[in-house]
Amino acid sequence: MPQITITMIELFALVMVGFIANKLHYMTPDSDKKLSGLIFDFTCPALVLSSVMGEQLPKRELVLPLLAVGFATYILLTPISLFLPKILKPKDGDKGIYGFMMIFGNVGFIGYPVVASIFGTSSVFYASVLNFPNTFFVFVLGSALVSGGSRIRFNWKTLISTPMLASYISILIVLTGCDNIPEVISKPIVLLGNITVPASLMIIGSQMAQMPMKKMLGTWRIYVTAGIRLIAVPLFLYCVFTLVGFNEEVVRINTIVLATPVAAYGTILCLRHNRDMSIITQGTFLTNLLSVLTIPLVASLIF
Repeated sequence: MPQITITMIELFALVMVGFIANKLHYMTPDSDKKLSGLIFDFTCPALVLSSVMGEQLPKRELVLPLLAVGFATYILLTPISLFLPKILKPKDGDKGIYGFMMIFGNVGFIGYPVVASIFGTSSVFYASVLNFPNTFFVFVLGSALVSGGSRIRFNWKTLISTPMLASYISILIVLTGCDNIPEVISKPIVLLGNITVPASLMIIGSQMAQMPMKKMLGTWRIYVTAGIRLIAVPLFLYCVFTLVGFNEEVVRINTIVLATPVAAYGTILCLRHNRDMSIITQGTFLTNLLSVLTIPLVASLIF
């Protein structure tokens, strides 16, 4: 079995742990909400910072192309998030959630191990640079989509949220080449950041456990959204950036992180803004399940 498929199965197993924990009453709706707040304000910023505290910084000549591709990605996807959901004709209050699911993948939680399995562990750092524009747009555009309903309201306070502050610091570390951060500082940050992936995936599983299995399969809108999220978006942008002439390695890494399932931040943001969890939970469940097949497919098409 290919390593990338094994990685996807391992990550999905953490979702199942959360599912079982909820059924056994270790996790509840109240604990999910409190844990999501802990992730948002503490462990997620630590994960962002830990991504730039490895032993080796990326090639300086690739930093700006990575940032350019990353920001161009979400600038191009913003109209999709605003207008494409209208074709699905959901309730007005749900359009933003469908838009979020179409454009935001699980870059930090699933993208890192997937990139490592395809390109090698040294490439995780490049994925972490791409995670800066992803984090920026998740907490600006993504937060507005999830909370805004039919009217998108940008809350500029997200620009000074703890995940964004961590992103500013991390990109500064990369650009200045600061690679001598003392271990007494970096190790606690890395340990705290390591909580983010399993905790976020367990919250997804816990939310799944609160819905009837029949409802988890979702509607036709969820399947169309999954196809856009997992296949159409990454391949479309791969073609665009290849035609423009960006560095081939940069484009391939960006394509793989775009092929990841719906961002776990969607669940966190829905909890934070008291939105109905059914649609985001269905989309997260289905895209995590299908990504075991679609990520290897996308990888085979771009190599």
